[in-house]
Amino acid sequence: MTNMSRLSILCRCVAVALIGCLILPGCLPGRQDIVSGVLHGELTWQGEVFVAGDVILAADVHLTILPGTRVRFLAPSAGPGGLVEHPHFPGSELIVKGRVHAVGTPGQPIVFEAVDPWAPAGYWGAINLEGSAESVFEYCLFRQADSAIHSRDSQVYIEHSIFSDNLVGIRFHDSNILIERNLLEQNGVGVRFHFGAPVICENAFRDNDVNLFVTSEPRDYRIENNTFGVARDYQVVLGETVPSDVAMPRNFWMTEPGRALAESFYDGHRSDYLGKVRYEPLRSAPSPQAGPSWNR
Repeated sequence: MTNMSRLSILCRCVAVALIGCLILPGCLPGRQDIVSGVLHGELTWQGEVFVAGDVILAADVHLTILPGTRVRFLAPSAGPGGLVEHPHFPGSELIVKGRVHAVGTPGQPIVFEAVDPWAPAGYWGAINLEGSAESVFEYCLFRQADSAIHSRDSQVYIEHSIFSDNLVGIRFHDSNILIERNLLEQNGVGVRFHFGAPVICENAFRDNDVNLFVTSEPRDYRIENNTFGVARDYQVVLGETVPSDVAMPRNFWMTEPGRALAESFYDGHRSDYLGKVRYEPLRSAPSPQAGPSWNR
C-alpha cells in the first residue's frame, strides 16, 4: 500500500468519526477520544477529548478530567442533541447532571475550547450544570463558548481559572457557587446571574463589555476584593427585577479618565425603578490575591 493510500484511508477514518453519533475512541492517532450521547458511571478524561453534539453526563456520572487535558467542542452537527432553547445554547455542550472534578495544575491547565482555534465566541454552547451535587473547576481555561459555565440548582467551585473570549464567562441561576481567584477577560459579560447565593471574591475582570450583570435579586451573596478593570460598556448592570440595592464593598474599581465611578453602573442612578450598587468602602489598591497566580 502506498503512503498516499494510507493517508487517504486515515482521512476517511477521521471524517467518519467526526460525523458519527456513537463513536468509539481509537480511530484518531494519539490519545484522542470522541464522546457523544448519554454517558454513565465513573469516567476519566485525559489527552484530547472531542465533544460531539449535546453530551449528557447522567446523574450517576463522576467525571474526573486530568491535568493537561484539552476538551474540544466540535460543530453541533457532529453528534446528537441540537438543544438550543434556554437553558441550553447553540453549539455542542456538556450537560452535567452528575459530578465533574476538573482540576489542572499551573503547568498543566485543563482547556475547554472550540475545535477550531480561530472560531469566534459562541462556537460551542456551555458546560451546562443541571442539579449537579458538586462540580469543581480549578486551573482551567475556557474560551470561545456562548456561556462557558452555566449552572442551575447546583453546587459549584470555580477557582484559579481563566475565562477569555466567551459571550458570557460564568452564568448561573439558583446555585451555591464559589468564584474565587479567576481572570475574566475579553468576554461579552464576565459573570451573569439570576438569583443564587454566590461568593465572588479575589477575581480580576478586564476588557469585558460588561463585568457583572445581576438579572434578579441575589441572596446570601458576597462580592468583595475583586479588581474590576475598565469595561467597554458598564462595570455592573442591574436587571429590571433588581429593585433593591446590591452591596459590593471592598472592591478595587478602575475608571476612565474624567468619568465618575457611579457613571459606569447601569443601576438606580440611571433608572429610578432599579436598586443601586453600593460600592463603598472602596479598596485603595488592587488585592494582591486577585486573579490566578499562574497567569501573572
